[in-house]
Amino acid sequence: MDPAQWLADYRERLDRAAHGARAASASLREVGATATSPRGEVSVTVNAGGLLDDVTVTPAARRLEADALSVLIVATAREAQRLAGARMAEVMSGYLGQGEALARITEHQPAEVGR
Repeated sequence: MDPAQWLADYRERLDRAAHGARAASASLREVGATATSPRGEVSVTVNAGGLLDDVTVTPAARRLEADALSVLIVATAREAQRLAGARMAEVMSGYLGQGEALARITEHQPAEVGR
């Protein structure tokens, strides 16, 4: 192969990879999730990395003891993290396809919590 053609092909592959990385980054900035407790006392919103963005406690939460409310907040936050992780995996699978790279990204995602 002509060295100039090889270099042009290589640059094109790099450009495609860079474009894909920018698109994935932009998509991931939009990923996050909100979960609400089963009876609606608490809603928790997290970003793509699972970091807490917002917690809303409704007046219905006043009927709960402090310990029960704290357990409910943590459980709801974990559900929001699980949802955000699933959405992140969905976005990344579009860029990476199924395989080792996606498996590495998703291997530490929280499992679905039974309610």
